[in-house]
Amino acid sequence: MSRMTPKEMASRIGNGLLSFPVTPFRPDNTFDEIRYRSNLDWLCSYEVAGLFAAGGTGEFFSLSPAEVAKVVATAVSQTKGRVPVLAGIGHGTTMATQLAIAVEGAGADGVLLLPPYLVFSEQEGLAAHIEAVCNATTLGVIVYNRDNAIVNEDTLERLCQRCPNLVGYKDGIGDIELMTRIHLRMGDRLTYIGGLPTAETFALPYLEMGVTTYSSAVFNFVPQFATKFYAAVRRRDRETVQAGLRDFILPLIAIRNRKRGYAVSMIKAGMKVIGRDSGHVRSPLTDLTPAETEELAALVARLETCEFAKRELAAA
Repeated sequence: MSRMTPKEMASRIGNGLLSFPVTPFRPDNTFDEIRYRSNLDWLCSYEVAGLFAAGGTGEFFSLSPAEVAKVVATAVSQTKGRVPVLAGIGHGTTMATQLAIAVEGAGADGVLLLPPYLVFSEQEGLAAHIEAVCNATTLGVIVYNRDNAIVNEDTLERLCQRCPNLVGYKDGIGDIELMTRIHLRMGDRLTYIGGLPTAETFALPYLEMGVTTYSSAVFNFVPQFATKFYAAVRRRDRETVQAGLRDFILPLIAIRNRKRGYAVSMIKAGMKVIGRDSGHVRSPLTDLTPAETEELAALVARLETCEFAKRELAAA
């Protein structure tokens, strides 16, 4: 099976919903490959434009380099070309380039470059880091602008000139002015991805700025809701989008905001709620309490009868 070119990959993921499958762990803290394969088969039965293996929701930060390669190879072999598989890579420049080489060897269709470990740096340092990764692989590279890795439009333009395989920009900071400057400068040279937690909250206004896709963590455990919400966003159905925010997303955010790290822990809890228990989160994250998991279960159960569901049924 031939691999997509960077431009083909970017075009494909820009026209649909994206998600980051959780990485299942057994009680002994090892990767649960059987559960992961089952989860991927289930997710691929829904309309999804790309899956990011070993990404943020997949607990990239807790995986060893060997585990990253194993998770990505498993995703590639199980999806069998049904959807593009992109790999999370990151840490310092040396490790990020080594990971880029490893996941290309594992069959990935592209990479998402997560922020480097801990340090803050100037634009020229970030540019050198990103360019080194682009030069290390033939895969399409998406840069994730967030936290300690925020490139401006000048830096991004220079990188795009030097790195033809830099094909995507994911925004995780919510700086509307910067997003506007970047989109006006780069136009269709890049595919733009919404990456704020929780992305559904910002999907409609970001669409107006040219951000045609976003990564949905909730797709892991409520894929039907996630795909219908995305469809409502793309048709600019404001009332249905607002109903989805009121009925599910904002109450979910209320749980997420209770403790640090719950953006990932909540998704693992959601998998348990729907009968696809994918184990615990690795430290330093902590799992939801039993009471919080019950609260999440009640929220999921209400999805079938909420206003959002009624509006979607009427629109079908």
